[in-house]
Amino acid sequence: MTTAHIRAHLAGRAAAAAHPGGTPCACGTAVTLADRPDATVVRHADTVAKAHAPGTDPAELTARLTVAARLPDVLLPPLDTAPARLHGRLATFWPYGTPVNPDTPDAAPWEASGDLLARLHRTPVTRLLGEEPQTECPALPAMRGPVKAALALARLRAALRSAAPGAARAAAPVLRAWQDLPAWARADAPMPDAATLCHGDLHLGQFVRHPAPDGPWHLIDVDDLGTGVPAWDLARPAAWYACGLLPPDEWARFLDAYRAAGGPAVPAAGDPWPALDVPARALTAQAAARTLTKALAADRPLDEVEQCLVDACDRMARAAPELADGFSK
Repeated sequence: MTTAHIRAHLAGRAAAAAHPGGTPCACGTAVTLADRPDATVVRHADTVAKAHAPGTDPAELTARLTVAARLPDVLLPPLDTAPARLHGRLATFWPYGTPVNPDTPDAAPWEASGDLLARLHRTPVTRLLGEEPQTECPALPAMRGPVKAALALARLRAALRSAAPGAARAAAPVLRAWQDLPAWARADAPMPDAATLCHGDLHLGQFVRHPAPDGPWHLIDVDDLGTGVPAWDLARPAAWYACGLLPPDEWARFLDAYRAAGGPAVPAAGDPWPALDVPARALTAQAAARTLTKALAADRPLDEVEQCLVDACDRMARAAPELADGFSK
C-alpha cells in the first residue's frame, strides 16, 4: 500500500476518533504532520493519528502506551492504550499539542525540557507497572536509542556499497568513530543500566504544549521509550554543544534545569562530560551517518552543519576516549 493510501486511511481514522458517534464534522480536511518510512502522522481537529513503522511489536508498543497513560504530567497521554490495526501497520491516537516553533529558537523550552526529562528518569518503573506487571501491562522493553543509531550506520554502509570511491573516504571518520564506541552504545551488548526509564530519542521536536495552544509542556513519541542509560537522553543536545552547533548558554539552561530537578544521568555538580561522552559520541556518529546517507542519495555535497558533524567524528576518532569538555575542544 502506498503512503498516499496510508495517509488517506489514517485521516479517516483520525476524523472518526475526533468525532465519535458520527458527529457532523465542519473542521475541514486532515493535515499531514509527518510522512516518513518509519511514521506517518495526520491531524484532524484536536486529534492526531500516527501509523507506526512496519514491523512494530504490538506488545512493546502497548507497554509504551501504558507508561505514557500513567505519566500524564510528563508524557502526552494517548487516547487509547491499545494500538489499532491499519493495513498491516499499528496506529495510535493522541490529543493535539502545540509543538516548539523552530522559527523562534530563543523561545526554545530548555528549562521545561530539562525538568521533564529529569522527572521521567526519576520515575520508578516498578511503580508504573505494578507489583504484577504481567497482569497489568506487558514488560517494558529496552530503550531503543542504540538500536536506532546502529540502524543509521547500517544504512550508511549499504549506501556506500553502490557509491563512488570518494564517498567511502568521506565516510571513513564516521565509521571509525562508531567502531571506537563500547559495544553497548553500538547495540552489540546490553546497556549497563536496565532500570532507568528513558525516552530514547530526545530533541526539541519531542515537546508539545497540551492542552493547545499554551498548556504545560509534555514529551511525545514513545516509539523508543524504555529502560536504559539515562545519559542517552541528554546526548543529542550535548553532542550539538560539543560540535559547536548549540550555544553554550542554551546547553547550560538545559543541563542546569535537569540537575535542579534531580536528574540522575549526570552528577549534581561538577563536570558532566564523563557521563555524557559515550552517548554524545554515538549520537554524533548517528547524525553524521544520516546526513551522509541523505547526501549520497541526493548526489549532493554536505552543507555546513552536516560537515560539522563529520568533522566532529574525525576529531573523535583521533582523540583520546576521555575528553572533559566535549569533543569539539
